[in-house]
Amino acid sequence: MGMFCYQCQETAGGKGCTKVGVCGKTADLANLQDLMIYALKGISVLGLKADEIGYEEPKLDRFIIEGLFMTITNVNFDNERFLQKIKEALKMRDELKEVLIKKGVDLGELKDTAIFTINSNGEITFKGDSKEVGVLSTEDEDIRSLRELITYGVKGMAAYAEHADNLGYYDIQIGKFIRRALAATLDDSLTVDDLIALTLETGKFGVKTMALLDEANTSTYGNPEITEVNIGAGNNPAILVSGHDLKDLEELLEQTKGTGVDVYTHGEMLPAHYYPSFKKYDHFVGNYGNAWWKQREEFKKFNGPILFTTNCIIPPNEVYKDRVYTTGSSGYPGFKHIPDRVNGGHKDFSGIIEHAKRLPAPTEIERGSIVGGFAHAQVFALADKVVEAVKTGAIKKFFVMAGCDGRMKSRNYYTEFAKALPKDTVILTAGCAKYKYNKLNLGDINGIPRVLDAGQCNDSYSLALIALKLKEIFELNDINELPIVYNIAWYEQKAVIVLLALLHLGVKNIHLGPTLPAFLSPNVANVLVENFGIGTISNVEDDIKMFMEA
Repeated sequence: MGMFCYQCQETAGGKGCTKVGVCGKTADLANLQDLMIYALKGISVLGLKADEIGYEEPKLDRFIIEGLFMTITNVNFDNERFLQKIKEALKMRDELKEVLIKKGVDLGELKDTAIFTINSNGEITFKGDSKEVGVLSTEDEDIRSLRELITYGVKGMAAYAEHADNLGYYDIQIGKFIRRALAATLDDSLTVDDLIALTLETGKFGVKTMALLDEANTSTYGNPEITEVNIGAGNNPAILVSGHDLKDLEELLEQTKGTGVDVYTHGEMLPAHYYPSFKKYDHFVGNYGNAWWKQREEFKKFNGPILFTTNCIIPPNEVYKDRVYTTGSSGYPGFKHIPDRVNGGHKDFSGIIEHAKRLPAPTEIERGSIVGGFAHAQVFALADKVVEAVKTGAIKKFFVMAGCDGRMKSRNYYTEFAKALPKDTVILTAGCAKYKYNKLNLGDINGIPRVLDAGQCNDSYSLALIALKLKEIFELNDINELPIVYNIAWYEQKAVIVLLALLHLGVKNIHLGPTLPAFLSPNVANVLVENFGIGTISNVEDDIKMFMEA
């Protein structure tokens, strides 16, 4: 059975993966993910019906959020986990239907909308046409484009909502919006204009979700501060933590105290070093390696076990496959999975800790340090210095180069772009895009580093707050009057919600690269170009000239 997926930037031929995902997922897995999304849309419709009578199913929103997160690119490759989750979705659907019918709710046509079933052996049977499930079930290209844009936006939103929820921060309005947005993608009465409006509303709730996660992170661990992070390696056995979930990292650090096992970050977990609460752990040694796509090479040399708390997993090298663990929404066949917390307890990391003790220390692959921690509170503390540099002309422009890194050679553009920028410019970054230039020696301007790293991809919210603060300080009417250029690299669905959030905040003339999303139909892309000035990249020399003259 074939597949169709075009949710990430590296999709085959810039059009869509139809046999196997560039990310490594099989057609079977892609189709299971489509079934998962369809099932989540179905229970979202029922959830809206429940809202109408004031009935709340306490597990519904968290279940939907977890299911969405599992389908983000490079999060989960485990067919069995998806089969189990789909079974749980169908059980929840049937139970919710039963409750609503008992309460006298007229479900009308909803009573007969289940087009597939799944038995105890994992065999899937379609009552209708299997083509009704998946991206291509929507024939109209523009409607399909907008439905997918909304779906990918709520996938990214769900990732951030789950991280906040893990820290005890939850907003019921976010969960209700996710349900409403998913249900809307099944509503054939909605026009292109209706879906464009919903797309922008998705950006509004994206801002709300990132603000919630920012509150969760900073209230729990303190405001990030300027920090020099070691990129070398020590002599103790160690665990490498990848992904984004700070709660998982905190619990691992607590459980490794006094064991002789060090902990390193990888990829998007690097910004954990910037939070004050994590600095109390002497065995929290530093960051190992680079962006996610280099893991097959670097994990071999780390020697110890690796823990994925979220994405970004790629099919492993056999050399290290037996020492990779997953937890939370992440998963891969053959990797050991650490179960979720039970009744407010802690995850049990004893297995991976004991595994680490039996293995040698990491092989050092580089030496030195990198500096980060420039989230909004830290930059606000430097506001006078920054404003003075702008007023005197020492800083001519800020370049927001947030987003994602990836394997395509065309992404070397961002390294060359950073190198070629005039010395009177500053890069504001967040996300793993930073790995294209955060180890370059780009110097500083009056003591202000020319690369200001705010943190993870969700910390793009910090960059928006910084822009809004500068707008206030300079008493401008429009955020687009600031000397700020947006040249953003995207890869997966969390970058989509960041983009929609920026559009909601009124930011225009954002350039996306290395290519525009394949899921944007020509007409939808044209709407974004005409209304928001969305553009793409060309070459370093011409782009810098254009940006500096703007």
